Amino acid sequence: MISIFHPANERGGADHGWLKAKHSFSFASWYNPEKIQFGALRVLNDDWIAPAMGFGRHPHDNMEIITIPLSGSVRHEDSMGNKGVISTGEIQIMSAGMGVTHSEHNGSNVDPLTLFQIWIMPKYKDVEPRYQQVAYEKKQGFTDLVGNEKSNMPTWIHQDAVISIYNSKDSGTFEYDVKFKNNGVYFLVIEGEAEINGQKIKKRDALGVSETEKISGTNGGNTSILVIEVPMK
Repeated sequence: MISIFHPANERGGADHGWLKAKHSFSFASWYNPEKIQFGALRVLNDDWIAPAMGFGRHPHDNMEIITIPLSGSVRHEDSMGNKGVISTGEIQIMSAGMGVTHSEHNGSNVDPLTLFQIWIMPKYKDVEPRYQQVAYEKKQGFTDLVGNEKSNMPTWIHQDAVISIYNSKDSGTFEYDVKFKNNGVYFLVIEGEAEINGQKIKKRDALGVSETEKISGTNGGNTSILVIEVPMK
C-alpha cells in the first residue's frame, strides 16, 4: 500500500478578486512538478466565485469534466445546446471528447458560489461530446455519484473511475472497497476530520492511497469526504 499526503496549506492557488481558487494539482500558472496528477485524476480545483461572475466561453477536448457545487448554483451553456443551472445537491458531467466549448457563471447576482471541479483523463480519445446533470440525495455513508459506462451510478464517464461522497454525523469507522483493479483512491476532506492508514487529515487535506484493494479509516463526526477512485496507469 502506498499513501501520499497533501496538506491543504500546500495546495496551489490564484486570487483574481472575483475568483479565489485552490489547486490540488498543477493548473494554469501554478506548477509543482511533484503534483501533476494522481493517476488519471488531473485536476481538482476548489473554487469560490463572486456573484454574477464566472468563466466565459472556452474550449476543452479529451477530458472528463465533473462539477459539484458546494453552495450556490452554476449557470451553464455549451456548444452541444445544453443551457441551464446546476444547483447544490446536483452534479454535472461533461465529456469533452473531440471538442466542446462552454461557459460557467455564478447563477446568483447576490450570493457567492463554491464548487469542486474535477478533470479525469478519459480511457478513449475523440469520443462524441456528452452532457449529464442529475440531483443526488445526501445520505450517511458513501453516496456514489459517478462510475463508468457499465455502472449503475447516477452519472458516468469514459473511464473506469468512481466518485463518491462520504458523510457521517457520528464518529466511527468506515471501509472503502476499491472498485477496479489497480485503481488508487484520492480522499479530500470537505468538512470535519478523519484518519486513514494512520494519517490524520483535516478540512481540505487530502490523502492518495494506491496498491491496495481495501482502505479503512475513522472519522471524528460531522465529517464529509470527497472520494475519487481512478486508474493509476
